Amino acid sequence: MQPRTILVVDDELDFLETIVNRLRKRGMAAEGVADGREAVRRIAERPFDVVLLDIKMPGGMDGIDVLRKIKKQRPETEVILLTGHASVETSMEGMKLGAFDYLLKPMRFEELLKKLAAAFEKRGAMD
Repeated sequence: MQPRTILVVDDELDFLETIVNRLRKRGMAAEGVADGREAVRRIAERPFDVVLLDIKMPGGMDGIDVLRKIKKQRPETEVILLTGHASVETSMEGMKLGAFDYLLKPMRFEELLKKLAAAFEKRGAMD
């Protein structure tokens, strides 16, 4: 069985590297990118099971913009929004646009793993 694929999108490089490394240690195929444009490019190249997506990112393309593009290109991809700065209202907007769920940063890693497991389970039902 292939490991589940995860793309982590966050402009906070220490956070990004830590999450990617912790997911890999648990046998997941995790990759990380630091901006929305790169995330859209990677998703266009190949599918991911789940995208962990920071809502607030610099560079003209925030997480909500990226979410819209993901759902247009690969609607089967589950997206979990990460927010530390954005409001809960923005997270709810993301849910209306097709996000699977959201987490408030800072988060407990165990909570992230539970959300990932639920997203993988939903994906498995669709495969």
